[in-house]
Order: sequence, then structure tokens, then C-alpha cells
Amino acid sequence: MTTAPRRTPLTLRQLHEYLGGELIGSPDATVTGVASLEEAGPGDLAFLTSERQLKAPQRAAIGVLLVGRRLSDCPSPQLVVDNPGYAFARAAQEFFAPRARVRGIAQDMTRGEDVVIGPDVSIWPGVTLGDRVSIGARVTLYPGVFIGDDSVIGDDALLYPNVVIREGCRLGARVIVHSGTVIGSDGFGYVQYQGRHQKIPQLGGVLIEDDVELGANVCVDRATFGNTVIKRGAKIDNLVQIAHNVVVGEHNILVAQVGIAGSTTLGRYVMIGGQAGLADHLQIGDQVMIAAKSGVTRSLEPNQVVSGAPVMPHAAFLKAQAVIPQLPELRQRVRALEERLATLEQARRTPAKPRQPRRP
Repeated sequence: MTTAPRRTPLTLRQLHEYLGGELIGSPDATVTGVASLEEAGPGDLAFLTSERQLKAPQRAAIGVLLVGRRLSDCPSPQLVVDNPGYAFARAAQEFFAPRARVRGIAQDMTRGEDVVIGPDVSIWPGVTLGDRVSIGARVTLYPGVFIGDDSVIGDDALLYPNVVIREGCRLGARVIVHSGTVIGSDGFGYVQYQGRHQKIPQLGGVLIEDDVELGANVCVDRATFGNTVIKRGAKIDNLVQIAHNVVVGEHNILVAQVGIAGSTTLGRYVMIGGQAGLADHLQIGDQVMIAAKSGVTRSLEPNQVVSGAPVMPHAAFLKAQAVIPQLPELRQRVRALEERLATLEQARRTPAKPRQPRRP
């Protein structure tokens, strides 16, 4: 099933010119859409990362197949590239992703004082811009977007409906923010005095660098002082909580429902699985991988894979998990051993009766 129909057929020759690689089959073979390998048909572009994915034998022809090496028994036209998944993503973005037209500025947009708006923007109805807001070139703001005072939105940014950017936040170029996300909400800062919680004013901001993407319903708290920072190229899934003064490193991946407490710093290329939680004031080294549902309560050196709550090396975690199903049996064995030991100790404590001498 084609997922992104294209009016003008795309030839294998055009794909080869754009992606490079080795062309196998007719260069005039065409596709009009992209699809998964399982659903691809004669009019689709698909990709193959492992030959195990290929139906055996492959009788149904696919329009064009991106592969890592030549498949001699496959009837479909092929383009052999180093990384089929990456090539597919590039081709889909270039030839099949819809092109947004420039809409201009809606008349019923609410605009504060001293607002600067760059060229070729698309600002939909219902957008609110505070005072001294700066909007870059080719920015798209969908209905319901709110941008607070003194905030800056970089060139080519895309904010989907009902995104909130609070005051004093900065978004870099090509940042994508999905619906329901709030950037710059107050950090969770209180001091207890005489049984009551006194709010600590959150006077900092949020800095999001270039090429960051935030999923739906992400919360990024403003810093108490300074900035909460999400560095270049980070990709953050839905329902992630990033607390005040956190630093998310370059090209991090944070999967859904991750929670990071205040002032924790993540290095470069860190990957965190879904529902993992990180305590405050930690230092997470470069290229650390944290498995789903982990609880991180200590800082981590670079180049580790960790799991569990609290976290431990992944290999140790797997061994511990393997023991868990055996715990009921082990418990019974321990009880039996304790009973035997108690019996032996009791026997040692009981004095032996003196033997009576035999009468002649």
C-alpha cells in the first residue's frame, strides 16, 4: 500500500542520480509512492536492511528496492547503497514529503509590541506573539501556538498546533515542536519553611539549539538561573519531562516518558529508553545507553550500557533477571537447608548420655 502518492512518477535513474550507488535493472523503472517492505507493490519504493526480511522466494515485484548488496534472485529493480535505511529516508524527504506552501500572516493573529517577523513565514489564525518576539525566516506556526515575551524562534522552525513557548526562550534553526509541548514552564523549585512550601522564582530560560525535534506533550522547564539547554541534533519523543537547568547533550535520543530531574547533564550521543528516570545533579557521560524503565541514581562514566533500578551494567542486569523466575524454588531450598542446619546444631548442643559400665 502506497503511503505517500506522487503525481509524477519517479524513475530509478532519478533516484540513482540523487542517492548514488549501483543501479540494477531498468533505469526507466518508476515509483509513485513509498511503503514498508511488507506492503510494497509494483509502484512503491521500499528498502531492505536484512535479507531475512525478504520473502522467499520473492515473486511479487516491488517498484524499486534499496538494498545493501545485490540480490541476484530478486526480480525487482534495485539500487545498491551503503545504508539502505538512510538512503530511503533521504529519498522520502526529497521526493515524497509534502511541500508546505507559504501562507503568510493570518489577520487574526495576536501580536505584541516590537515583534520582528522574517520573510516567507506561515502564521495561522489563533497564534499569539508576546512583546519583543523575534520570528525567523520560513517559520511555520500552526493555530493555537503561544510565544511569550522576549522569545526567539530560529529560521525554518516548525511549531505544530497548541505549542506553548514561554517568555525568554530561544529556539534555533530547523527546530520541530509537536502539539501540546510546553517549553519554559516553571521549574519545580520550592523551599520548605514552617511547614509550608515557598516557591523559588524561576528566573532563567530555555535554550534549544539547531535541528532539535521535540515530540508531543514534552515539558521543558525553565532554569532557576541561567538556561535549561537542549543541544544540537537532540531528538526527544512524546511525554518526556526535562527539569530546570538540565543539559541534554548533542544528538541525544530520549524515548517516551523519560524523566530527568534538575541540574543533570547528559553528554553527547546518549540514548535513554522509555520510562527511564534520572535523579538530580548527575553527570552522564558520552555515548551512554540507558535501558527502558531504568532508575539512574548515580553519575555514569562514558561508553556504558546500563539497566535496572538502580542501574547496573547491562550484562549483570540480564544475569539477575535470569535468576528471578527461580527465586521461589531457591527460597524453598534455603528454608530446607536452614531446617537441616538447625537440626544439626541442636544435635551438637544436646549432651550425650553417659554410658553405664557393664556389670561382670
